[in-house]
Amino acid sequence: MKQIIKTVEPQSLIQHRANQPAFYDNLPLAAKEELRQSLLSEQGHICCYCMKRIPEKVEKDGTVNYEMKVEHYKCQDAFPELQLTYSNLLGACTGNEGKPKKLQTCDTKKGNSIKLTINPTANLPNCETLFKYNAEGEISSINGDSAIDEQLNETLNLNMQTLKDGRSEVFLEIQKKIKIEGKRFKNDKASFIRHLEKERDNWINRSDNKYRPYNMVAIYILNKKISQNLN
Repeated sequence: MKQIIKTVEPQSLIQHRANQPAFYDNLPLAAKEELRQSLLSEQGHICCYCMKRIPEKVEKDGTVNYEMKVEHYKCQDAFPELQLTYSNLLGACTGNEGKPKKLQTCDTKKGNSIKLTINPTANLPNCETLFKYNAEGEISSINGDSAIDEQLNETLNLNMQTLKDGRSEVFLEIQKKIKIEGKRFKNDKASFIRHLEKERDNWINRSDNKYRPYNMVAIYILNKKISQNLN
């Protein structure tokens, strides 16, 4: 999961809140589209929970449609007063909506649950510091926190097989690169560290305002390897 830095909310959302009665369900289509674009931009086009790329489809007329949901971190049923609060709104993948529960993920799996305490927008703790990843693509709490692991596995279903496959692909790709470059810089630790830092920057930075899918997997591995070589 990647930390999300919330930016300035869309003006159309502010205007809608001023026109009472204002609810998410009566947010005009144009305002909803502006909201989606804002969420996509600040998240680098990846899902707020699983880090999968939000799919896009270019229509014949040139317009781009995104297969995404506007997620209410604190659900509308339990927290109606937050339904139009921008800090409570995130961009999520569709999470296999319509498929059996065991295949659903992210917001679709979470539904109206109020059990989720992992907040992608929080500064303390920064969600990026809470997780570790392995070669099988599993995400888990870095310190064996059973409450966090339950949220990952039960509330969000982030260890569903296709997500594990996507993370595993990134994990193995980075491991292979580290092994190759480790041999190349066998007798030059400083250059090896600089190479690792450059590779990490490639995963931290955006291209065309988009993060690479599952980028925190690569960043986790590279940070760990850099730390090992600095000690």
